[in-house]
Amino acid sequence: MSLYERLKNDESIKTYIKMADESLKVLGYTEHSFAHVTRVADTAEYILRTMGYSEHQCELALAAGYLHDIGNLVNRSEHSQSGAVMAFRILDRYGIPAEDIATIVCAIGNHDEGTGVPVNAVAAALILADKSDVRRSRVRNIDPSTFDIHDRVNYSVKKSELKINGDRTIVKLKLSVDTSNSSIMDYFEIFLGRMILCRKAAETLGLSFKLIINEQQLM
Repeated sequence: MSLYERLKNDESIKTYIKMADESLKVLGYTEHSFAHVTRVADTAEYILRTMGYSEHQCELALAAGYLHDIGNLVNRSEHSQSGAVMAFRILDRYGIPAEDIATIVCAIGNHDEGTGVPVNAVAAALILADKSDVRRSRVRNIDPSTFDIHDRVNYSVKKSELKINGDRTIVKLKLSVDTSNSSIMDYFEIFLGRMILCRKAAETLGLSFKLIINEQQLM
């Protein structure tokens, strides 16, 4: 069984993810449960596989993606650091090599735009995967009249797609945005820091980052 399969079948990890998401729900945050972490894991793996990294590195990216938000169980503030400590304990218990633990923990500890830096390929892939998961289905609030700006922006995104071009020189985040719900400037107001971090992450992988909203390139 692969490391990723072991993590996904671990009931304690399922509990941590579920309860972390429940805490964020109380605080009014968008969905950070299994849909999010699975999508992030798959996208991070896609990025490294497309860029020609080894199967082993792709497996580490899957693990980092799946575990990256467990720190929300402790507190939303500095959740990347607390999540890294939690992930260390889990992975050490699994008995995997120290170098692999270090890579995963380092990626998790550096995925947030407040303090994160794409210090290695797995961290860079995790950043791009996490920050590109903007979609309507993450919004929990069912009353549009009470949406805050985060709800409006996420709800306005009808489709998001992260793709690397055939020459492996450009990674594009393409968004289809319903501007009747939120303006493009709203997106930049809350996500500019994330997009700047994505650009740095792309550069770490030898890529240029492009943000395209409604077929218009904005970065």
